[in-house]
Amino acid sequence: MPHGPRSSGPIASQDWLGYTRQAVRLYSFDVDGETLEQLPLAARRALDHAGRKLSLAGWTSLAEGDRRSLVRIGSVSPVDLDALARVLRRARPAPTSCDATGDPSRDAPPARLVEIYAEHGRLSSAIWTSLSDLDRYALEKVARRPNSERLANAYAEIIGHTQVSTHLRAQGGVQMVNVGTKAITERRAEAESRVSMNRDAFALLSNNAVPKGDVLATARIAAIMAAKRTSELIPLCHALPITFVAVELRLEPASQSVHISTTVETRGQTGVEMEALVAATHAALTVYDMLKGVDRAMSIGPTRLLAKSGGASGSFVADEAPPETESEAADETASHAAERAAATTRGARREASV
Repeated sequence: MPHGPRSSGPIASQDWLGYTRQAVRLYSFDVDGETLEQLPLAARRALDHAGRKLSLAGWTSLAEGDRRSLVRIGSVSPVDLDALARVLRRARPAPTSCDATGDPSRDAPPARLVEIYAEHGRLSSAIWTSLSDLDRYALEKVARRPNSERLANAYAEIIGHTQVSTHLRAQGGVQMVNVGTKAITERRAEAESRVSMNRDAFALLSNNAVPKGDVLATARIAAIMAAKRTSELIPLCHALPITFVAVELRLEPASQSVHISTTVETRGQTGVEMEALVAATHAALTVYDMLKGVDRAMSIGPTRLLAKSGGASGSFVADEAPPETESEAADETASHAAERAAATTRGARREASV
């Protein structure tokens, strides 16, 4: 489990609200108080990008507004070197020159950092790429002079609960993953679902005699519509430019079921696994809706991802689904039989009351 973070420090101050809205980042493990007497990591990042070195005396010679400006400049990407130069002209003593250094590569965490932070938690490629440029810079900067307490506090504040899932904020609570810096690639996902039903419902479906209309055609349209609107249905999904959706519904007499398979493609910065799953699920729900008057004991599933490709995480292919066991088949048959018996009883009662 991640170490508990220290108090939030100056970011919690009312005086800083205007700056936090502009993506300013101050770390509580790095600075104390609200007067910015020390040089924060965000300001150090700006100076490193410009190849400038500012002494503590030069830093404190700046007005508080100038110090805040340097923090703001170093909190975002790209670093505005012209704005930085304008602020630094007012520092006394003036900053000196040094070799300019950029941010660590976002592609994968350096092996040295993985090893250094190992005792505090995971630093996987997924976590590393989900961090901001400043976060990656800060982790690397802190690791240059390893101090166990400082490393622990830096890990807790920057990564924290994110080691469990990139959809979790460092201090807990859900977040949408920032995919803005990810590469645009071809992405594809396939999913499947199934709707199992009794003999009467399957006969109506097979003969296209369902009173509500063409079940399979309606389910196919529902799947396509759902794939395109996944971000409105799943809270943390991104809206994606879907380039292709294919839906196949296959009747399987042996199991009295409809097998649903979906394929979704896009060219974007995140995958379409959820789009494929949402499409398959909505197709299955549509089949149920149109046949529930005949068989309310229909079962849906299993619904699962079959394959995905594209993106930094590479490809995935699911294992072959295990065959249905005899006990599962018997349970399903018994469930349908019980539903039919109950329906017959309800019908008899209605006739008797007439």
